[in-house]
Amino acid sequence: MKLIILGAPGSGKGTTATVLREKYSLAHISTGDIFRANIKNGTPLGVEAKSYIDKGALVPDSVTIRMVEDRLSQDDTKNGYILDGFPRTLAQAQALDEILAKSGSSIDAVLSIVVDDEIIKDRVSSRRVCEKCGASYNVRFKPTKVEGVCDECGGKVVQRADDTAETVAARLETYYKNTKPLIDFYEKRGLIVEGNNDKSSEDCLKQIEEGLKSKGLI
Repeated sequence: MKLIILGAPGSGKGTTATVLREKYSLAHISTGDIFRANIKNGTPLGVEAKSYIDKGALVPDSVTIRMVEDRLSQDDTKNGYILDGFPRTLAQAQALDEILAKSGSSIDAVLSIVVDDEIIKDRVSSRRVCEKCGASYNVRFKPTKVEGVCDECGGKVVQRADDTAETVAARLETYYKNTKPLIDFYEKRGLIVEGNNDKSSEDCLKQIEEGLKSKGLI
């Protein structure tokens, strides 16, 4: 089962992807993780990406696409995967089609996590992240046992600069601008499976699994 998951910042797509990964033995492929791994390991692609990042420039699609192609060739993807954070644009979606076509493959479904904007703003502004290990918390729904201290590694838990209420609106606008063409692109191919995460991740997951069942994927 080869999936893409789409969702605005704070929509809960990471949580949904994690549950699906564990339940169906899928590889969870996050572009953020790919970038960090390549840069940490000093791969040629990592060195190239870092050269742009260090200058404060966006990493070109060509570099991102090559990283994703390399990741999709690894053994843990053979049973299927969830792509998280890629594609972000129509050009990347078309490039992904070309990558998969080389092996006679294609995406089976595109999961679209939908949440009301006001709910997202509330969730994101209360989100906290460990500076050391990246573990995620929420001061309202999933607080740390000791305030400001990570349960996993003891690192410092902070609010990210882009998780403030002021920045979320701008991030949502950018997300919708880039994602609308993607949704349309995959909708025309009958690949969209929608899950509403306004109330609970359990409800959202149930809707997604019903959609996947209707396509004969689970």
